[in-house]
Amino acid sequence: MNPPPQLFGRTDESEILGQLLADSRNGRSAVLVLRGEPGIGKTALLRYLTGEAPGFRVARAVGVESEMELPFAGLHQLCGPMLGRLGSLAEPQRRGLSVAFGLASGDSPDRFLVALGALSLLAETAEEQPLLCVVDDTQWLDQASAQILGFVGRRLLAEPIALVFAARTPAGSPDHLAGLPELRLDGLGQGPARALLATVTSGPLDESVRARIIEETRGNPLALLELGRSLSPAELAGGFALPDTGDLPARIEDRYAARLGELPEEARRLVLLAAADPVGDSALLLRAAQVQGLDIRTARLAVESGLLDIGASVRFRHPLVRSAAYRSAAAEDRRAAHDALAAATDPRADPDRRAWHRAHATAGADEEVARELITSATRALRRGGVAAAAAFRERAVALTPDPAERASRALAAAEAKFAAGDFEATQALLVAAEIGPLDELGQAQVQRMRAQIVFALSRGSDAPPLLLRAAQRLETLDAGLARQTYLEALVAVIYAGRLARGPDARQVALAARSAPLGSEPLGHPQMLLRGLALRLTDGYLAAAPALKQALDRYRAQPPGLDWLCVSFNLVAMDLWDDEAWFELAADQVRLARANGTLSWLPFALDYLAEIHIQAGELSQAAALMLERERIDPGTRAATLPYVPLLLAAWRGEYELVEAAVRGDQRERARAAADRLSGIAEASGSSWARGAAARSRALLASGHAAEDLYGEAIDLLSKTRMATHLARARLSYGEWLRRESRRVDARDQLRPAFDAFASMGVQAFAERARRELQATGEKVRRRGDDARVELTPQEEEIAHLARDGRTNPEIGAQLFIGARTVEWHLRKVFAKLDISSRRGLDEALRHRYRRSEAARRG
Repeated sequence: MNPPPQLFGRTDESEILGQLLADSRNGRSAVLVLRGEPGIGKTALLRYLTGEAPGFRVARAVGVESEMELPFAGLHQLCGPMLGRLGSLAEPQRRGLSVAFGLASGDSPDRFLVALGALSLLAETAEEQPLLCVVDDTQWLDQASAQILGFVGRRLLAEPIALVFAARTPAGSPDHLAGLPELRLDGLGQGPARALLATVTSGPLDESVRARIIEETRGNPLALLELGRSLSPAELAGGFALPDTGDLPARIEDRYAARLGELPEEARRLVLLAAADPVGDSALLLRAAQVQGLDIRTARLAVESGLLDIGASVRFRHPLVRSAAYRSAAAEDRRAAHDALAAATDPRADPDRRAWHRAHATAGADEEVARELITSATRALRRGGVAAAAAFRERAVALTPDPAERASRALAAAEAKFAAGDFEATQALLVAAEIGPLDELGQAQVQRMRAQIVFALSRGSDAPPLLLRAAQRLETLDAGLARQTYLEALVAVIYAGRLARGPDARQVALAARSAPLGSEPLGHPQMLLRGLALRLTDGYLAAAPALKQALDRYRAQPPGLDWLCVSFNLVAMDLWDDEAWFELAADQVRLARANGTLSWLPFALDYLAEIHIQAGELSQAAALMLERERIDPGTRAATLPYVPLLLAAWRGEYELVEAAVRGDQRERARAAADRLSGIAEASGSSWARGAAARSRALLASGHAAEDLYGEAIDLLSKTRMATHLARARLSYGEWLRRESRRVDARDQLRPAFDAFASMGVQAFAERARRELQATGEKVRRRGDDARVELTPQEEEIAHLARDGRTNPEIGAQLFIGARTVEWHLRKVFAKLDISSRRGLDEALRHRYRRSEAARRG
């Protein structure tokens, strides 16, 4: 593709975009983020791209710099023309999208269920013809839309879809497009910059002036065009009147404001109406113009000036034109524009947009408008728009006349802003709430929220004492909230460890133990609080019975997805209860996938991945971690950051007892073994008892060592923990070889080697191989070609397909498109040397039998 004249110096970028379209035409998805400063040419490249896409269906969305945070507004722009295909989606996805877009009422859909619905909708649309989606000014999208579109971009693979974003640099935080392929746009070089400048200057241009313009604009195409058009003859000739360019976006915006100022007043008011409406609805603009008594025909003057286009929708030449039109207008004119737009908006079809315009049209306090905003906030929350609900509530606070009601609404708005992750706004609203008047409970809630912010920002170094004081204050005001806050304080002090300031873990736990738990019999949340407090005050042995009882009661309940379930996962791990751990994590993964609750799925995937690692099922663990990473790359810090390290460690770790024995630190090893034995006694699980027996065997000799190794192998054979079983066999085999019992040693080392090699635990496999060689047995290293290697995702897809899941069902479970599933299956068939799904069962059974034989010996 050859770029048009307005894309001087963008030949390489144009070729990249051309290849992107070619890939999509050939059935392979393509995703790209164009990043650069304002005016660098992102929008021009998007226009060029859409003009070079014959045969594609084109969908567009544009972020608008506005305080408005209507949930899913940007996504609705992109998907609106495709909604006729909603009926072809699976029912949960169809319902989620319908509620998100305000087409149906219902409970708030999980945001990622909406994302899965959007992915499916795009894929369905692309079945008919290739689809090109362009999203401009992504930095101004509402957060819900940005998060979902980033989710979709990370999952496209084998669909004929091209998804191209344009976003400013530097990237905002959070950056929902993180991890997607990027193309950074820099300023034009000398040659293209000179050529572009020549297109907007007439007459002689002093060489020193040209050089200064190019240098100060840093080759920014829009700045070159706008400054070149606006230079006077004196500036062009010698540069004596040329002012400093200063902040480029502001300077360009000033130029646009000057051009707007040349329009007649009616045309300027019409442009202001368009700038105040983030949707670009031409029909709404016409109705609002009629409200203000404006002649719509004056719009042609603005169109002829090249500042905007008015067709089926209103589009500004550049986002800075919109900013210039809005910011250069007087405050009373902006309010008048919003008032006209509110009057022109159908209160039944779009009540939230009408409420927002009314809010911006109001100069002072107005209880009626404030109540309308609160209602909009409730609707936004039902649709999954946490950030939108927070924005509505925040604006309502400013418009509330009654001081007590204003304080109450400020506290509610602070809670919403905290949920949306906007801690700066949360702090400001808490100050407004404290001005009050607030009752004692309200003041305690403010105190608790400040402590929660500290924990969210610092992960606990200062949070435990703050949460503790909030919990103590809440005891006489709200017992349930107090218990919840005590539990948060315990979690904070566990996170903080030795970094906690003020009361140490024991002091926090003692205070939590003194909190009233309510009447007997206690529920599992109260029992969890008691058990964790005991764990920190009296140690593992004292706490284990209470934690086991709490865990049993929790497991008797239907599985849930909340912070309580995460806490009980940790309890199951602490109790060495591999069955409970596996059951909880597997149930949570199934529930999150079935409901599309991806906000909790990363946590469940991490816990399930870790138990697969301990069980020696490393390919399944890797598949789960890959799935977790593809859901949201930013979730790792909030869940279990060590799980990927654990997977890597199994290629060469051994634990403290073994390390101390090998390092000739027997007293240290004995102390660690004694602690583990105490844990095993309290836990009672075969896993804990087997691990303890192996640790004691490492320190024993003679018949005692042999008996302990036998006990360890017997106990660990009853668990899922195949890696621990293989290590017990390895340690036993090493001991037998040192005892000069070579034949007996081979009986343990051979299954250990086969198990480790089958698992992919290469460092331990190599250690077992060397030991076998020392017994006189020749063992060949297992290369990568010794077994059929499927990628983690291929492994998971193969098993789901074997179980009879259709491609759309597999895609819905793994949050990928059906075509992507088919693409992976073709690779699976080739690797397993089969031709269809009918061969999957036998091929996977054969792999399993071989792996199980090696694992169990």
